[in-house]
Amino acid sequence: MEILRNIDLLVLLVALPAFILLDAPLVAWAVTGAAWIAGRIGMEAAARKRRRALAAANRNAALGVTAMAVMGRVWLLALAILLVGLLDEREAGLAAALLALALVTAHLGASFLTHMLDPEADGSMR
Repeated sequence: MEILRNIDLLVLLVALPAFILLDAPLVAWAVTGAAWIAGRIGMEAAARKRRRALAAANRNAALGVTAMAVMGRVWLLALAILLVGLLDEREAGLAAALLALALVTAHLGASFLTHMLDPEADGSMR
């Protein structure tokens, strides 16, 4: 189950040799990876806040924390892609976008499977 929770990090790790073999801009991998990890850290912090809010029976606060964390992660990743594309070259922006797509797909798939295998889990990707 732990490998399923960290499949996005495995995708990020496997993408590095692919970037090197395809001679893709490594700045795209580095910036997208950093944004992804920062977003993941933010989501974990938000999950802790959400659990505290739910323990205090404050569902509105829990929903607000979750919404802010998800939107923040989306904006962080989009900004990273945009900056790579603008500051380096368009091909780097495309590579960053494709890596982000792979990471999001892996994360959502793992979240779905984790929920299907353990519906009692609180939804965080510990």
